[in-house]
Amino acid sequence: MSLEDLDRLLALRVEDAQLAAQLAQPLGVQELCELAAARGLEVGEADVLAAQQREESRLSQQQLQERVAQEARRLRHFIQG
Repeated sequence: MSLEDLDRLLALRVEDAQLAAQLAQPLGVQELCELAAARGLEVGEADVLAAQQREESRLSQQQLQERVAQEARRLRHFIQG
């Protein structure tokens, strides 16, 4: 499993319209791993989590707070109280 393979998969979107369309839809981790495997890449759940952490580490404090606020709003609507 490789974070680099995940990066390669995401880079392939530019030249592969079908892959771009598939990645534009909400996917589960397993589906993402299967897309990678179909292209000879090894991507696992740990790679997806590492990529999420990497992206979050690049965000500013304000961007992180905005993301948390959005999640909190979704939870308030999901949890009927």
